[in-house]
Amino acid sequence: MADPQNDKLLSADQRIATIARLNDALRQSIHSPGVNQVVMTAGVADLIGDTSLFRGFQRRAELLRTVRDYDAFGPDVDPHGERDFGRFEFAGEALYWKVDLYDPGLVKVALNGSFC
Repeated sequence: MADPQNDKLLSADQRIATIARLNDALRQSIHSPGVNQVVMTAGVADLIGDTSLFRGFQRRAELLRTVRDYDAFGPDVDPHGERDFGRFEFAGEALYWKVDLYDPGLVKVALNGSFC
């Protein structure tokens, strides 16, 4: 698989389009990411609650669906067009998600909260 971060044969627009497509594909398979990882801050985990309980499990699933279905991309949250960052409201709090490629075999989706 070509590495869009370092592929010198792609134009800048092709590279951005490839990264955006890969980020969208990751988000579409967020419930079964394989070798990829979803991580969240302690604040987000506290907001969800105990995932061994049905309510916490439901809230976690709702949160992941929100990231999966996110489509509010624009220059304020996605200035480079890579579709790797988003912001939304969840349970009355501002949450942010970010896709980071650590190496070709591991991608992380990080969920962070902005809590007062």
